[in-house]
Amino acid sequence: MPIELGIWRISGEMERIRPSGLDTEARLEEFIEADPGLLDPEILILGRQVTTAYGKNIDLLGVDREGEVVVIELKRHRTPRDVVAQLLDYGSWVRNLNHADVTEIYEDYASRMSGAPDRFETAFANTFGDSPPDALNENHRLVVVASELDPSTERIVDYLVDEFGVPVNAVFFQVFRDGESEYITRTWLRDPKEIESVASSARGGRAKREPWNRQDFYVAFGEDHRRTWADAVDYGFVSAGGGRRYSGRLDSLFEGARVFVHIPGSGYVGVGTVIGEARPVTEFTVEHGGEERLLSELPLQADNVTQQAGDPENQEYFVPIEWEDTVARSDAVWEKGMFANQNIVCKLRNRFTRDRLREYFDWED
Repeated sequence: MPIELGIWRISGEMERIRPSGLDTEARLEEFIEADPGLLDPEILILGRQVTTAYGKNIDLLGVDREGEVVVIELKRHRTPRDVVAQLLDYGSWVRNLNHADVTEIYEDYASRMSGAPDRFETAFANTFGDSPPDALNENHRLVVVASELDPSTERIVDYLVDEFGVPVNAVFFQVFRDGESEYITRTWLRDPKEIESVASSARGGRAKREPWNRQDFYVAFGEDHRRTWADAVDYGFVSAGGGRRYSGRLDSLFEGARVFVHIPGSGYVGVGTVIGEARPVTEFTVEHGGEERLLSELPLQADNVTQQAGDPENQEYFVPIEWEDTVARSDAVWEKGMFANQNIVCKLRNRFTRDRLREYFDWED
């Protein structure tokens, strides 16, 4: 059960300040919408009074940094059985939301909120300082919010968590008034970290990723002494090295695939089509002066492209690219919410990134 919170005023003699209760639990909904940090320091509100497929309205729906969806339902003087049953009903709907559903819920909400970013990816980046994860709603959590918790609600929540691993928690808020000042306190029934762990194991990692068009790839192009973006544009390639755990990622690029090239720390610099398979530096040739030449024999800005040449594990590997559009590194394109990660190559599913890059680069779908 939650631990009782006590507050005392120190003014000569100790005087305890008694909780006075909220005028209405609807105020809690407003407080949490305005500052979701009351529940969690890192929650982005996706919507308020979100209508489910069953015609019911979820008080508040949010998402955390990991892409986990959070259902927030106020008790509103309902019986413990009613509020928990309603929350479980909402969970049965939320668990099937995919990436597009989550972004659509947010964008509908934002259209009615003055000053809110109109795209989910931008709002996510503003809140968490990072791009959304590739998969949203792998897990979800359910939260009962009340101005006080009764023993029956506590028993039901404990039973669902302990016996069935349901990711549900309860939190209650108390208001303390001291003269003209008003204070609000929060107490969780269960440790939120424990419920996060329950949520992760309950769903078995059922990822809700955006659909992939089976063509587009993200490629990270880190410049160093073995590769420069200027050489990649001039001779038509992307490359990676320093171990097959990095360069081996290039093997997933097939002829006809489209690559969106990102320089870490700068942004997107090019879009092109793969026209051949990955080859080591000792075998990679390009057309130059009307004949096929080894890249390593041509004038390059990279000063050591042949480092560890002949070492299958560590040498540089190259994939030939026919560029559709490129910009210099100094003109790299980056906006909050765009997709980027540490992988050398991965599938580019993020619709927001593709839509925004469409405005900067020219390519044929």
